[in-house]
Amino acid sequence: MKALNDHVNVVNAVNAVYIHIPFCKQICAYCDFCKVYYNEKIVDKYLDILSMEIKANYKGELITSLYIGGGTPSSLNIKELKKLFSILKTFNLSSCCEITFEANPDSLTLPKIELLKEFGVNRVSLGVETINNNIQKTLDRKTSKEQVITCINSLKKRNITNINVDLIYAIVNESLDDLKKDLDFLLSLDVPHISTYSLIIEDHTKLKINNIKNINTNLDRCMYDLIRDTLKAHNYEHYEISNFAKPNYYSSHNLKYWENSFYYGFGVGASGYLDKLRYTNTKSLTKYLDNNITKESETLTLKDEIEYQIMLNLRTKWGINKNTFLKRYNLEINRVYNYKKLVDLNILKEDDNFLYVNEDYFYVLDEIIIGKIK
Repeated sequence: MKALNDHVNVVNAVNAVYIHIPFCKQICAYCDFCKVYYNEKIVDKYLDILSMEIKANYKGELITSLYIGGGTPSSLNIKELKKLFSILKTFNLSSCCEITFEANPDSLTLPKIELLKEFGVNRVSLGVETINNNIQKTLDRKTSKEQVITCINSLKKRNITNINVDLIYAIVNESLDDLKKDLDFLLSLDVPHISTYSLIIEDHTKLKINNIKNINTNLDRCMYDLIRDTLKAHNYEHYEISNFAKPNYYSSHNLKYWENSFYYGFGVGASGYLDKLRYTNTKSLTKYLDNNITKESETLTLKDEIEYQIMLNLRTKWGINKNTFLKRYNLEINRVYNYKKLVDLNILKEDDNFLYVNEDYFYVLDEIIIGKIK
């Protein structure tokens, strides 16, 4: 067996950027991302520090995907968005760069959409989550069907057609019929990408504080299967555990994460991956505004890098490209991953070029991976 220290590192250029905008007009009960209530007095200072951080760290690489997330980036006003986009012109963006902007339908107004178009935003990810009024109360959300429809129609009229909508399911007191109605509504929107997330009760969220519990595991699995079967029946490709897309509408930026590629992360609480370093900026807005961008960082060993590669690659329908793995690590995948029994059990599938998860087992992926990496 080839020793791990015989590793030959294949150059993996940085070509992706994540920008975190932490401001929200309303804090959802389930959210554990780095976020604060929108405060006009703070936003301007935050953007100044963000600009300084970018200029101090960005090395001028050609960027092929730029993702502006949060928080709720659409909570910024027109003046603030213009300042943000001016800062982002620092990046050397490729002519085909995917530029994604996260938004809530109730705060993405027509003038903001026109500004997005002017800057070159070509993909918008909308937090719809659910249109069930009772479930919205549980989640502390207020988006109406009409707001969603109006927002999407406005985007399409401005020729921003690469639209993702988020769906959250497995919520306390939610039934399969409730979920089906949400799915039917999302399908009526005719968007090319849908991301679906089973609700996780995270620490320090309102749901956790209120002692809300996760739903029954069997019901969660039934909901997962309903989503998968419904979306696939409407020609959405289940290309990643939680993501469904029409042909040619994969999220280019998120694919870089799942490919274990390098990327910058800028802003409070943002994470990045550069060479052997994974880092997360301070989650304290006070520290960030004082330009104290203390990072939690992890310097990866070769074993760490390989574990990330396997865990992330197996999230997608393509799985692990054996040739790419060999070129990157100078190791064959079967030397570091005990997977043969999983193939025999039809949990994993294998051909000459790829090792990937049988879609029927996507739901239990974590259990598949744990304990199988040498």
